[in-house]
Amino acid sequence: MGLTPAQEKVYNFLRDYMQRHGHSPSYEEIRTHMGFKSLNAVYKHLKQLEQRGCLKSLWGNRKRVLDLLPLRTGTASLLFLGTVAAGSPIEAIETPESIEVPESFLGSGNNFALRVRGDSMIEEGIREGDILIVARQPHAENGQTVVALVGGEATVKRFYQNGREVELRPANSRMEPLRALADDVQILGAVVGLLRHYRQRPAHNA
Repeated sequence: MGLTPAQEKVYNFLRDYMQRHGHSPSYEEIRTHMGFKSLNAVYKHLKQLEQRGCLKSLWGNRKRVLDLLPLRTGTASLLFLGTVAAGSPIEAIETPESIEVPESFLGSGNNFALRVRGDSMIEEGIREGDILIVARQPHAENGQTVVALVGGEATVKRFYQNGREVELRPANSRMEPLRALADDVQILGAVVGLLRHYRQRPAHNA
């Protein structure tokens, strides 16, 4: 069952809000978060989700009584390669594990998963304990969020290259970028998706 990007954003907002608060948001909260100009736009999107079988209104016109139904999407099994730093580089720990993720999260080609440690990417919405879905690729465009090896240690940062120098920038205004010669930086892949469990315990520092 396919949703348009706008419908998927509304569904994801409802799911995340209900996980945090235990009840569905008001129409006004949905309108404000999504940037809709009117409550009619909220109603239209909710009606479309209901028609596609992923939302149920339990009590007619009561606006806080909505029930989300799970999206029926295909899943894929990815190799889970341990932990990557969103801070100073740390060693990536390879483990013989796999993780099931929605196919819609995947990039083209080969993909793998890593758990984030640290807070250097919080301004990009990447938090400690999140699981990143990474599409393997040996090169990156300026501005891409990548997983890279620097001196044999893995880190997740925004990638910028100027001549023979690479700058790996954090998304945290309190932290400085990491600079290295291009020959000393190996791109493992670009971040294409993120999974988060709101009730999970944060990863412990090793």
